Amino acid sequence: MYTALLAHIARYVALTPAETQLVCDHLTLQSVPRKAHLLEAGQPCTASYFVLQGCLRMYFITEKGTEQITRFALESWWLADYSSLLSQRPSQFFMQAVEPTTVAVLDHARQEELLALVPVLERYFRLVLQRLAAADQTRPLFQFGLSAEERYHQFSTLFPGFVQRVPQYMLASYLGFTPEFLSKIRARPGGHAAGKASHYEPGVS
Repeated sequence: MYTALLAHIARYVALTPAETQLVCDHLTLQSVPRKAHLLEAGQPCTASYFVLQGCLRMYFITEKGTEQITRFALESWWLADYSSLLSQRPSQFFMQAVEPTTVAVLDHARQEELLALVPVLERYFRLVLQRLAAADQTRPLFQFGLSAEERYHQFSTLFPGFVQRVPQYMLASYLGFTPEFLSKIRARPGGHAAGKASHYEPGVS
């Protein structure tokens, strides 16, 4: 049931069979229909979500009333509003399924209990969050150091399969321009750039 998550953990730390069972015992499985929300602005984020199958997005509503996507999470990546999760204050973000999605849910209170029982998981989550922090630190170089067209071509080269899965307006929001501008880019020669897939997760791009 949680094979993908256990494989992800094994990339960072080794668990004993007893520890593996404890991990599974502290998780719940949730199926999320397309367009259903795991979190809405104004609610506290109470859990972390590991995508077993499907795709999630995180976004907020701007002052102009438009959606601004800040993150996607595909298979084998965690998603949460960590600020709200830690403080249990209302979130400013929405988390929504882009397509029918199955997630492993780790409730915040149960996570603390699990970490006490399996201390090696402290290292696992630290390494995962360090990768997330490193990606967030370098993202402005991508966002502001490249032109809009360069951002699209670089992203589509790194993640050709992902670009095909996500609606055009969502991709445009994430990359920081309008759907109309994205249509113009894709209509130009070479606009549907493709390249080798990367091991760098879109969830931390």
